[in-house]
Amino acid sequence: MIVDSYRFLPRSFRPLYEGRGPFPGEEAPVWAPFEKRLAASRIALLTSAGIYVKSSQASFDVEREQREPEWGDPSWRSIPSNVEAADLEVAHLHISHDDIRSDPEVALPLRTLDELVSERLIGSATAEHLSVMGYQDRSLEGWRTDTAPQLIAWLRERQVDGVVLAPA
Repeated sequence: MIVDSYRFLPRSFRPLYEGRGPFPGEEAPVWAPFEKRLAASRIALLTSAGIYVKSSQASFDVEREQREPEWGDPSWRSIPSNVEAADLEVAHLHISHDDIRSDPEVALPLRTLDELVSERLIGSATAEHLSVMGYQDRSLEGWRTDTAPQLIAWLRERQVDGVVLAPA
């Protein structure tokens, strides 16, 4: 049996992993230079683990994903920085929930970020952070048109200088 390890990667990632370079028109880097000093910066976290606050937020839609395996919930949640680990839940079909439940810091390092702020290595952290479900529709259309612009607006409203991506 042949396993296609690239089958569910976003279109723009495949050629990079297959060693062919980017597709035409996708050569520009996706990273922006970070010119501000960390000690003077406001930082937010973004986890792709599908974490949500179980007492006040809806779960990510894993039921639809089970029915439509190439679909992923494009919605997002804001997670308060002072949330207790016991108040968090995970909704993601492609990662171990037990690992995150036992130590949410592996997917949403809230306490670690607080420590870096208290040590003055980072200027400040946002009062809330972001959570998405990392597995997405292969076309990423919902992300391009809705999710990404919403996340960017949320970050700009909070005057965020940098985002730490905590992939699941």
